[in-house]
Order: sequence, then C-alpha cells, then structure tokens
Amino acid sequence: MTAAPSLVEPTAAELEQPTLVAEIGRVRALLEAYRDGTAPPPPPAELRERGAFEPAVDRLARLFGLSAFERQLVLLAAGVELDGGLAALVAELSGGDPRPTFGLALAALPDAHWDALAPGSPLRRRRILELEPGPTLASRPLRLSERVLHWLTGIDALDQELEGIVRLGEQVPLAPSQAQLAEEVARTTAATGAHTLVSLDGEDAESLLGVAHTLAVSLGRLPLVLRVAALPPAGPDRASLAHLVDREALLSAAVPVLDAREGDPADTALVSELEAPVVVLLGTASPRVPGRVALHRTVDLPTPAETRKLWSEALGTAAPAGPVEEVAQHFRLSADAIRGVARELAARADSATDRGTLLRRLCRERSRIGLEGLAERIDPAARWDDLVLPPAHTELLHEIVRHVRHRTQVYERWGFGERTTRGLGVTALFAGESGTGKTLAAEVIAGELGLDLYRIDLAATISKYIGETEKNLRRVFEAAEAGGAVLLFDEADALFGKRGEVKDGHDRYANLEVAYLLQRMESYRGLAILTTNLRSNVDRAFLRRLRFVVQFPFPDAAQRAEIWRRVFPAATPLDGIEPEALARLATSGGSIRAIALSAAFAAAENGGVVTPAHVLQAARLEYAKAERPLTDAETEGIA
Repeated sequence: MTAAPSLVEPTAAELEQPTLVAEIGRVRALLEAYRDGTAPPPPPAELRERGAFEPAVDRLARLFGLSAFERQLVLLAAGVELDGGLAALVAELSGGDPRPTFGLALAALPDAHWDALAPGSPLRRRRILELEPGPTLASRPLRLSERVLHWLTGIDALDQELEGIVRLGEQVPLAPSQAQLAEEVARTTAATGAHTLVSLDGEDAESLLGVAHTLAVSLGRLPLVLRVAALPPAGPDRASLAHLVDREALLSAAVPVLDAREGDPADTALVSELEAPVVVLLGTASPRVPGRVALHRTVDLPTPAETRKLWSEALGTAAPAGPVEEVAQHFRLSADAIRGVARELAARADSATDRGTLLRRLCRERSRIGLEGLAERIDPAARWDDLVLPPAHTELLHEIVRHVRHRTQVYERWGFGERTTRGLGVTALFAGESGTGKTLAAEVIAGELGLDLYRIDLAATISKYIGETEKNLRRVFEAAEAGGAVLLFDEADALFGKRGEVKDGHDRYANLEVAYLLQRMESYRGLAILTTNLRSNVDRAFLRRLRFVVQFPFPDAAQRAEIWRRVFPAATPLDGIEPEALARLATSGGSIRAIALSAAFAAAENGGVVTPAHVLQAARLEYAKAERPLTDAETEGIA
C-alpha cells in the first residue's frame, strides 16, 4: 500500500540541511586530501546542479559577492561549529585547536587568495568572519558570526548585537491616501535606479512607520527599524554598527528605516555610513548624502472623508452616527488610533455609559496633547446653567458651538471651504472685567463640545529670545490641532496687544510675533478663545480676523441675584440667605463664587449652617483683597 504524501511543508531548516551537510562534507574531503597529500576530490554532481531552491550558502555568496574561496572559508568556519568530525580534523591539522586558521584555509582550499580577509573584503567589512587574536594573520583562528551561522542553517533571527536598537517593523493601518503615497514613493525609488534616501515627516507621526512598511513591501522587502535615540556616538562603534545594519539588511531582505521621531536629529548622520540601496528616515528632513538621490514626502493625517470611512469600517454596524460625525471632525487621529479606539469601545460594550459619550471620551483621551510647561489642561465641569448672562450673549455662545460642531458639513460637504483660504477654525474674543464669566464660558463651550480645554501659560510662551515665542506658539497650535482641543489664551493682552512703531530690532521682532500669530490663528482648524479685560488693548488688525467678539457685561442686580441663587450647591445648609439682599453687593460673578466658598468654610468651622453673617464676613475679606470699601448701601438688609 502506497503511503499518502505528507501535506506538511518542510521547515527552512529542513530545506537547508541536506545541502549544508553535503557542502561541509566537501570541505572535510578537501582537508583530508590536504592531510593525505592526495588530489582534491571533484565537486559532487548534486552540488553543481541546483533546482529552484537556492540554498542559504549560495544566497550568501550572491548577496555579498563572495568568491569561490571566500565561500569555502565560510563553510569551513561553519563546519567546525556543526560537524564534530570536521572539528577533530581541523584540530589534528592545527596542533590541537579546533578553530581553523587562515593559513590552513590558504593551504587546503582551492582558488585561495590573500585578500579574502583584507579589511575591505566582504567577509571582514560585513563581519561575516571574525579573526581571533594571533601573532600573524595566517595563524589567527577564524570564527563565523553567530547570526550568519544560524542563517545558513535556516534559522532567521535578528542579530543579538543589534538588540535594543534594531527591530523588524510591523504593518500599521493606513488611510488610502497614505498607502497611495507609499506606493508612489516605491515606484519613484525603483525608477531612479540609484541609491536613494527617502525622508518622511508630517502631522501623522503614528503612521510614518506604516508608510515606511508599505514602501518596503512594495519594493519586495521588509522594514528594518533603527531607533536613532539608541545609536552610539560618531566613532568606531557607530561605523561597526553601520556594517552590521547593512549585513542585516541583506540577510533579511530589508530596508533600513531610521526612526528619528525621538532623539537628536544630528544622530541621523548614520545615514551617510550605510550602503543599503534604499534608506528611509522618519521624522526629520533628509541630510545631504553624496551618492544618494533624496526624496522627501509629507505624511498628512487622514482627510475628513477618509476619517469618516475609517470610523465606519472600524465600528461596523455599531457606529453611532451622530457621535462618529463629531469625532471625525474634532479629533485628527491616525488610522491606527481609530482602530485602537474602536477595539476599546467594543471591549466596553456592556458599560452603562452611552456609547456616543464613551466614544467621545476615548477619542479625547487618545488624542491628549503634551504641552507640559506651556499649557494647563482643564477638565470642563461647568454647564450652561452655571452661566448668568443676558439672553443675547448666551445665544452668541451657542452660535460659537454651532460653528464648531457643524464646520465640516458646511465647509466640506456644502462647499463653503472652496471659497475661503482661512481654514476651518473658529476664533473668539471674550472681553470684560475680571470675574464676569469669560473663563467659565470657555469651559462651558468645551464641555458642550466634549473637547479638552487647554489654558495657555503666557508667561512660559512669551520669550525674550528672538524666534522662541513663534516656536512655542507653533508647538501649541500643532499639538492642539492633532488633539481637537479648545485653546484658551487667558488674559491675552500681552500676547495679542497692539503692534507698535518700529524703533529698534526688538520692536520689529515683537511685531513679527503678532503677525505670525495672526496667520496661525487663521489657519488653525480648532476653536481658539482669547480673553482680555480691556478690549481696547487688542490690535485692530487682530480683531478683524476674529469671527466672534463677546463683550461680557458686569452683572446687574437681577443677574447678581440669579448668581446668588445658583452659587450654593443643593447640599449646602442655608439659613436666612436672601439672594435679592445679597445682590446689593456690587461685585462680579467670580467674586460672588469666592465669597460663597469662603462663607461655606466659615460656616463649617463654627456653625454648620451658612448664614448672612458668614456671607458678610467673607464679602469684607473679598473687598479688602480688591482694596475696595464695603459701603452701607451694599450691606443693608444682609445681616
């Protein structure tokens, strides 16, 4: 009975073994002939006639351009590691040392040549063979690189010497436009027919690796990713590393990808030491490298249309239509981040939280921006009921929300964006005395939109050094755009003030800072809110570029009474508190909140119930802080 053929594909090691054993046997036969003084045997017929399968030793010779003698040197060094009989024979010929020497190879192997181990030879330059210490070149023992030894036996694993610095890249989800960009670069690279350096940068830092992966695969290779931040400084160690990387790129059929998104861009000088036909550089501009064609591409975030499609594909039938439209326009996430949010949303399917609310929150957390030292994140807790403003002012704030919420529909789908070059952003100026609710209104708007609110630290943003203010502002805006955040430039008079007459160089650069800010505000895609105590301090040219200007009035008696009604939480014990009487205190809403809080602490200390006396005591402290007298007309009827 004939046995059924095996359906199990042979492993790489099983494929390599017969040829490698035969090749090592051939080397042993050559050494035996040398020992016995007989003629070397002819190569077996099965070694001269190869089929479709290319053994690793033949690929090694082809990839590194090895001569027949250099190929035999590799097999000799591999044989003593794999064949005990060959190791014993070498020890017999070398006076007891099982490691072969270059002198033995020159004497025993055919077609020998001295330059096989010259410093610039493939075996030495690519560190395929290492020379152990010895008095002369001919007497120095040879050791095969462990990485190459494993590769010859069919075991493909990255070199341990590159551990922590190099890894094989993985596919990262891309938007269609990003995948098309990678394929276009691959076609251009192949068409040049020359050594190429491709640099990739842009807003979508998360997708740079994905573009590099697709580029490499389109060239029939894999990405070999190097962390630039982990590279050694310039010198022998870095040169040696470059040789190892070039060797690994050939063994793994890979494209070196230098990830410079972290670390010093100056460390990318390793590019000039690599000899791989194609090198990719991520996150920084290409340095000039003689002998390489430079290609530069910018990887943008997915377009709004692509973002909606990515969300629909990631969420499937469970996609909540309204919230998906909102997150698609507010949060500029990469394709990989969108899939990550979708997976987390699916994992919390049994959560009591509304799916739309949860989706917004997950997007907000995923896109949180890092502006340490330049901005403070505020978790929006205030709601519309916390605002006490004239109806017209409240409606204007709702109008701001509408412009932000529906900007994609109006600009993109309805075509209004084709008629303007000022971006899809919304800018507003909140002017009014301190404590009239400007910051509170910004918090309410951010909460209504489900976005993070970042208050810009102007003291850290403005720099006396020329050009530093613009750099800080650029960092703020770019990070905020990626995170869909609301920017609050609180008390922004210092930054957005009037441009003055140029009397010296400092005046010129100060005006340039304002001009840069005007241009950046127009192109900003999110919501930026500026506050000022004095509207007259703001540059007129800047005011013309603002879409909304809201003048927050000082609250009148009726409004102050309403603020007093809302200022104490429902759980606060009150006794004798009359909002109409307290409204006689001619103070702003911010001061009312401070007085109420101080009165609550005083009551907790000595009575447990907030009374008019506690409020009056707190009012005196608040007025003293502002260096204002508390008049009899204001205190009449309070206590």
